Amino acid sequence: MAYSALISLGAQPPAAVTSSSTKFLRRHVATPSPTFRKYILISTPRKFRRPSATVFSDAVVQDAGATALVVSGAYALVSIFDNLTRRSIIEQDYFFWHPGQFSADVFILDSTSTGARYFASLVPSINCLRLVINGLSLASDEGLVKSVTREGKPEELLKGPLYYVLVLIFCAIVFWRESPVGMISLAMMCGGDGIADIMGRRFGSLKIPYNQQKSLAGSLSMFLFGFLVSVGMLYYYTVLGFIQLDWMWTIERVAFVSFVATFVESLPTTGSVDDNISVPLASMLTAILVFGY
Repeated sequence: MAYSALISLGAQPPAAVTSSSTKFLRRHVATPSPTFRKYILISTPRKFRRPSATVFSDAVVQDAGATALVVSGAYALVSIFDNLTRRSIIEQDYFFWHPGQFSADVFILDSTSTGARYFASLVPSINCLRLVINGLSLASDEGLVKSVTREGKPEELLKGPLYYVLVLIFCAIVFWRESPVGMISLAMMCGGDGIADIMGRRFGSLKIPYNQQKSLAGSLSMFLFGFLVSVGMLYYYTVLGFIQLDWMWTIERVAFVSFVATFVESLPTTGSVDDNISVPLASMLTAILVFGY
C-alpha cells in the first residue's frame, strides 16, 4: 500500500521493489489528479474529535436548568399539601395521591447527556435530606410530619417516606429511561400502592380473607391503576423514542407484574416489611424476569 502511494505520486520506488512489482502497481493504481496530489501533500491524518467543552457545558446548563424547574415544582406541590394538611383542609391520606406526580419528576429531564440521570436524582435527593433532617428532629416541620406520617411522629419520616424517595433515587440512577423495569416499579409504587391506600381506607369494607388489614377495593385499585400508570409511562417514553416495545407482548407482561405486585402488597407483612420496599422490589424482580433485563 505504501509503494502504491509513492508510485501514484510520481516517486521512485525503493530498489528492493522488483520491476515486475513496479509494473503491477503501475497497472493497478490509478494516477491521481493534481488536485488529489495537492490534497494528499498538504493533508494530515484525520483524528477522532472529542466533543468540545462547549457541548458539555451546554448540556450541563440545560440539565441544571431543567432540574431547578423540577425541584421548584416538586417543592411547591409538596408545600401545598403540607399547608392543606396543617390547616386540616384535607386528611393525611391525601398526601399519597401526589407521589405519582413526584415520581414523574425523576424522568422529566428530556436530555441525552450521560449526566442527566444524576441531575434527575437530585429531585428526590433533596426531599430525602428534608425527611432525614426532620425525622432526626434536627428541624421541625409540622406540616411535613402531619402530611406524611400516619401517627404524627417525626421518626416515622425515616421509614416509609424515606424508603419511598430512596427507591426514586435508585430507579433514576440505575434504570433511568433505558429500561421499562424502573418505570413499572415506580408506577406500581406511586400509582398503584398510592391509590390502594386511599381507596382501601374509603371503600375498604370488604376485607381480603388472608389479611384483614387489606381490602378488596384497595387491591383491585392497585392492580388497575398500577397497570394503567405503567402502560402510560411506557407509552410516553416510547413516543419520545427512548425505548421500543412490542405492545401486545408488553401489555401481557405489565399485567403480570401488576398482579404480582398487588399480591405482595396484600400479604400480611406490613408490620415487618414496608410496602415502599416490598412493592417496588417485587415489581423490579418480576419485571426483570419477564422483560429479560
